[in-house]
Amino acid sequence: MARRRHLTPEEADLWRTVARTARPMHSQKLHLPDPPSAPEPPPLAHAKPRLSPFLLGEKHRKPEQRDLSPTLPDLLGQAPLRMDAGTHAKMTRGKLQPEARIDLHGMTLAEAHPELTRFILNAHSAGLRLVLVITGKGKRREDTGPIPQRMGALRHQVPHWLHLPPLGPAVLQVSEAHLKHGGGGAYYVYLRRR
Repeated sequence: MARRRHLTPEEADLWRTVARTARPMHSQKLHLPDPPSAPEPPPLAHAKPRLSPFLLGEKHRKPEQRDLSPTLPDLLGQAPLRMDAGTHAKMTRGKLQPEARIDLHGMTLAEAHPELTRFILNAHSAGLRLVLVITGKGKRREDTGPIPQRMGALRHQVPHWLHLPPLGPAVLQVSEAHLKHGGGGAYYVYLRRR
């Protein structure tokens, strides 16, 4: 038995044009497939309404702000704890006194890096455990470029330097200092035993 074949949309259009010119012999209606409708464009998955839904009389809601990079205290807080938890708790509450300190205020990155390296290596060789590195919080400057500038170049660079050689093997833990030792403008650096 022969299989029935269905007309494609192009063939059905061609048949309709021919059928319009012919005169029917019988008054019986011929069933033809419906003409193809224009395909609907797929909904855009990434398109969002410009305004969030609201009700009349509702107070204005501020749009959520997204900061793609975590803050410095968050990054330091996420670092794994490599020292004694009790000592770390005392240190972050400001109960331990730093045995030495260095102040990097007013230095450029090129000046501060060798000073920090010298200070940390000397403190480690002297057997010190807790030192304070003061960077300052930085000055707010006019942001003129397309890429946002972080406030405080030293404040953001010092934790990276402390994890890289030659300082990385000497440093056990870095955390933000307590307010009485400088708060967000200083770091506690807990050194390994010699």
